Amino acid sequence: MKVTRRQFLKFTSGAIGAAAAADLARPAKADGAGGAQKAPIKSGKQVPTLCPYCSVGCAQIAMVDEKGKIIDIQGNPDSPINEGTLCPKGAATWQFVNNDQRWTRVKYRAPGSDHWEEKPLDWAMQRIAELTKQTRDANFNEFQGMPDGKGGTVKKRVMNTYALASLGGATMDNEWNYAHQKLFHALGVVYLENQARI
Repeated sequence: MKVTRRQFLKFTSGAIGAAAAADLARPAKADGAGGAQKAPIKSGKQVPTLCPYCSVGCAQIAMVDEKGKIIDIQGNPDSPINEGTLCPKGAATWQFVNNDQRWTRVKYRAPGSDHWEEKPLDWAMQRIAELTKQTRDANFNEFQGMPDGKGGTVKKRVMNTYALASLGGATMDNEWNYAHQKLFHALGVVYLENQARI
């Protein structure tokens, strides 16, 4: 008997549909065998938060125990942005927080060193500020030669530096971006970027 492709698909889709309907119609047993499984319910204090990944800003609910440890992270159904849904990265946020390999302290590797040292956060912030000022001062352009349109150059006041750049993170909100770009423009930084997917 010759079976066409259309007949084969019609038969198999009907058979699969019938099998699925029969399985759904079967009553669940008390031990969970042969029926719907019960999802484990985690209980604790619910803390609203945001996903740390892309710039969409999906709302999440972090469930924390009495010691403040995060035991579960779910999408927040009250959010108009994601309405409780999360992408695969957002759904895996719990693994991002509870990861044995995640560094939770400042690590510093001195120039020429072959190992990392632990440093206090205050030290790291002060070091970043010092190096930023040192680099800006050493490479600051008060004036720069510009074409005058007649084949020559003319000095123009530019007050900038090309030695520093800023690449913004994905979860920087509008308010932070505003303050961030104001700070870097005040320093004379020209290269400012905030791209979530780089």
